[in-house]
Amino acid sequence: MKWRCTWCGKPHAENDPPCDNCGHNTFEKAVVRADENPDPNRHRNAAGSGAPDSDPTPTGTVDTGPDYVWACTNCGREHVRNSPPCSRCGNPDLEKVEQTYEGLERDLETPSWLAVAKPYLPVLAVIGLVIALFATGIIPPSVLPGVGQPSPPDAPGEGVEAAGIDLEATEQAVHDRLEADRNQSESRTYDDGLGEYTEYMNRAFVAIEYEESRPEPVEASDFGVDCRNEPYAGRLAGTLSIADYDDEAALADDVATALSEETGDSDFDREGLDLHVVDGSVYVFYATCNSTN
Repeated sequence: MKWRCTWCGKPHAENDPPCDNCGHNTFEKAVVRADENPDPNRHRNAAGSGAPDSDPTPTGTVDTGPDYVWACTNCGREHVRNSPPCSRCGNPDLEKVEQTYEGLERDLETPSWLAVAKPYLPVLAVIGLVIALFATGIIPPSVLPGVGQPSPPDAPGEGVEAAGIDLEATEQAVHDRLEADRNQSESRTYDDGLGEYTEYMNRAFVAIEYEESRPEPVEASDFGVDCRNEPYAGRLAGTLSIADYDDEAALADDVATALSEETGDSDFDREGLDLHVVDGSVYVFYATCNSTN
């Protein structure tokens, strides 16, 4: 004979409350199913003698009866113990019901990836938008600390066009003028990385001079420039007036002439420069170095 707790239904070998599962102090006798009760005449030998077969009769299993839980009469939440209020809705009324396993297979079904990802779709959409802004260049990667090359500092004046003169076209024309005066062994290619480095440095000096700001110091390597040593740099600080020129060619001639003595050693093989105009004065920053290739 076995015993079980009348509250939680846990079986016990003896009628020795309290229950070691829920602490309840009342046990009831467990029922042994009749179809599993061993038949004393079942295992006699074929000769009809009263001696049982050599194989022992297996012990019958004990039916401890149905399992019970305490269900909330309001929301249906099931509880192991009769300990109101309901942990879900706070309802003080719980009723004892037989525990069933209906819907267990449904609850164990693995949800689809879409169901799992659905709560995170707004976050994923924001991440996708940020990636698109970086990929299209609307937001430069340099706004992230340690990512991308430094952005040129804010500075007064113009760096693209001034007095109707295209400053970026003038920069290329200056390089062409310098190349025309060199022999083949002294030829230098225009390096975009050095051009971006000179733009940063030119604006930084202008910002310091006009606004007393303190831009972050940079190196040419921050712009992807791969030189054997530190670049040679030269600067023309407002010695030319943009009002004296009608087109890019005339301005480029005078800038190239002024830089002819500021182009460093003859073994350099790349260069870059930047023009910036403030209050009509033309500021030029030039850099050159020898590549590691």
